[in-house]
Amino acid sequence: MSETVRGVIARSKGAPVEIVDVVIPDPGPHDVIVRIQSCGVCHTDLHYREGGINDEYPFLLGHEAAGIVETVGDAVTHVAAGDFVILNWRAVCGECRACKRGRPWYCFASHNASKKMTLTDGTELSPALGIGAFADKTLVHEGQCTKVDPQADPAVAGLLGCGVMAGIGAAMNTGNVSRGDTVAVIGCGGVGDAAIAGARLAGAKTIIAIDRDPRKLAWATDFGATHTINASTDDVVERIQELTEGFGADVVIDAVGRPETWKQAFYGRDLAGTVVLVGVPTPDMTLDMPLIDLFSRGGALKSSWYGDCLPERDFPMLIDLYHQGRLPLERFVTERIALDQVEKAFDAMHAGEVLRSVVVL
Repeated sequence: MSETVRGVIARSKGAPVEIVDVVIPDPGPHDVIVRIQSCGVCHTDLHYREGGINDEYPFLLGHEAAGIVETVGDAVTHVAAGDFVILNWRAVCGECRACKRGRPWYCFASHNASKKMTLTDGTELSPALGIGAFADKTLVHEGQCTKVDPQADPAVAGLLGCGVMAGIGAAMNTGNVSRGDTVAVIGCGGVGDAAIAGARLAGAKTIIAIDRDPRKLAWATDFGATHTINASTDDVVERIQELTEGFGADVVIDAVGRPETWKQAFYGRDLAGTVVLVGVPTPDMTLDMPLIDLFSRGGALKSSWYGDCLPERDFPMLIDLYHQGRLPLERFVTERIALDQVEKAFDAMHAGEVLRSVVVL
């Protein structure tokens, strides 16, 4: 039988979000109903509301979530009722060309639920990143559920579902930061600070945090930055070189995603160094650079999709590191809020007042 729960939707471009009744259908053979315990307020949800992803309104927002598996389809083998899971938007298919080439972290055909959640009038909802977790419950594919240690705080664990994993993975997976490396991170919000935490875990000797907001630079120091650069007063490239014996950093991570920050990353890296773009640009942004610079400086220019993670491999490992006290995931949770405070949380996020607001249900 279908059931009706509360959910937060974006009905039209730029309109304030609404709490409405959402109809959850019976799960298909490989679908799962998850009772949501927590869901982080991520910039991607705001992009959906503002029409920056697509125009398939209304959207059921929320995707950075953890909860308890409640009901499973008759062919589900991956999880069972009662399992504590983090939801992920890369449910590896195993069949696409990336998976068959042994690169499942690029999976091009990630699974989603086989049925649509709707409004009570039958209007189909588009769940954010195929999840839609600003709700009491949501319907996802079994592969979108990653079982982890149930002792973990849901408000903390759920952050691995998007932003924190994106940042940690940008450093450890995409950037391949290793012991003794020098690393610079441009943009010290949640994703950037996660990249700093990832670089620290990987053993980087120098970690440079770059932002225009002194408050964010202080947060970055708490996560392991060894040096800071205030981009509103300093020349970023010059300061990176000064802090790396005149060479530039081995890995520079752009967690902002603007042409000017990407150029700072490019020119702030060492010869044959790596640039990782994890901040999401808008479709109208363009880049104009001398081609000879791209050729003569060598190295690698990478984009990081979800931190190039494999949820089944990475989520349990990172939760273990959190329990060992080696990964301070709890520091990302600035505030715990109710479902009806999502709109205010968007304002706080836009103003740079929080690392993460987390809806707790």
